[in-house]
Amino acid sequence: MTRLLSIDDDRSVHHLISRALEPSGVEVSPADTATAGIEAIDVVQPDAVLLDVMLPDMSGLDAFKLIRQRDSRLPVIIVTAEGSSDTAIEAMKLGAFDYLTKPINVSHLERLVSQAVESRRLASVRVGMDHLTEPADSSDAFVGRCPAMQDVFKAIGRVAQQDIPVLIRGESGTGKELVARAVYQHSGRSDGPFLAVNCAALSETLLESELFGHEKGAFTGAHDRRIGKFEQCDGGTIFLDEVGDMAPTVQSKVLRLLQQQTFERVGGNETIKTNVRIVSATNRDLEAMCEEGEFRTDLFYRLNGYTIVLPPLRDRGDDRVMLLQHFLAQLNQELGRDIEGIAPDAMQQLLDYDWPGNVRELQSVVKQAMLHCSGPVLMASALPAEVCTPAVQNGKPQSSDAKLAAATPPAPSDGDAPASDEPSLLASLAPFIESRLESGGGDLYAETLGFMEKELLSRVLAHAGGNQSEASRILGITRGSLRNKIRTNGIVIGPDIKIRQ
Repeated sequence: MTRLLSIDDDRSVHHLISRALEPSGVEVSPADTATAGIEAIDVVQPDAVLLDVMLPDMSGLDAFKLIRQRDSRLPVIIVTAEGSSDTAIEAMKLGAFDYLTKPINVSHLERLVSQAVESRRLASVRVGMDHLTEPADSSDAFVGRCPAMQDVFKAIGRVAQQDIPVLIRGESGTGKELVARAVYQHSGRSDGPFLAVNCAALSETLLESELFGHEKGAFTGAHDRRIGKFEQCDGGTIFLDEVGDMAPTVQSKVLRLLQQQTFERVGGNETIKTNVRIVSATNRDLEAMCEEGEFRTDLFYRLNGYTIVLPPLRDRGDDRVMLLQHFLAQLNQELGRDIEGIAPDAMQQLLDYDWPGNVRELQSVVKQAMLHCSGPVLMASALPAEVCTPAVQNGKPQSSDAKLAAATPPAPSDGDAPASDEPSLLASLAPFIESRLESGGGDLYAETLGFMEKELLSRVLAHAGGNQSEASRILGITRGSLRNKIRTNGIVIGPDIKIRQ
């Protein structure tokens, strides 16, 4: 269970926090003084702390410093009665996770506590780089024996102690976050903070504010000064995920930070010094993006101090069996199940599948199958529909992507009537949705959008005769973005546009 330590002399605050976080499974331990709260850290072992700045025995800032001495990785959320509290801002500069204002907004509280707990997990849960098939309660296993994964482990060992930027490359779901955490945990900065930012999840303005902070009034909605991740992470490591989606303005500021270790908050002119190590990750072709002018070449060279390339799951051979065994054991603990193994036909189905979503998809599939399994052995009937090998055609079994390609009608010729497109699209989309509804799996919205994206891309590319520049013009996206989508969706450009089997 997630544990939160609340240090506040107002008992009504403890009651509010307990009731607000109870549905999320968070256990709140109250402390009425700073001294009692600091002593409770070793006993409660909280995942995060809520700390009021006004306490009867000492200031919140002094209490925060003592908490940092006890546990430098413990995320502390400052609670203040005034949004512009200088004490809260000063604590943020010293490394506090964030701050809340009173009266406490429950939805903001839930969001911040969730983020703080995840930050604690990222910094504290060890990444075990072993040949594990049995999970440990306190570690995330990095499973792999294939030569490509052994090269990854060696690369982490070589670069972890070298205080240089690291660029992690690989398809979505291959485990880039685990590599970033392993680099951090084996580095000389392991006692400092580790913060992760997904560059693709935020707009340009929000990402710039998240990284560099902002001054009051810097933009609409900036009601108070905010300390950014680079300032909070002084002395530690920051993980920039999906760095290829970073806007040009933010790229320029990150480049300056890499060159000089200085920056300004959004809307400010004060130069702030920091000392952070940047570990970045991307599944995009940064070289091609540099050629297209979508990514700064000088920033690419700065981020690419050392490259670690993660192989896709389809190229990892017997590692797939090890991963299946590992997730089966791990999810038995998580779900309270006792599934002893995988039936031979189910194992063959899992090994024959192409795994476009890589390790993340494999874990999701095992979890779905275990939830549908009623006996001690995981049967093929429990597997999601997209994993099951379809009927044999031309002497060869088709993959799920091949079924999609077969269901996707060819692009219309100039003589085709526009009205013929709609029935053919519905004819391919409706069975897909029905099969997913019957399987009982989740993420139907995302999967349907993915289905339609493949349909759209294959049709437009066929219409453009495989000319990616013309296709990107028709779609209204950049050529680099189209190239990334082609690779992600496994589309093969040839005499006939098709989806990779």
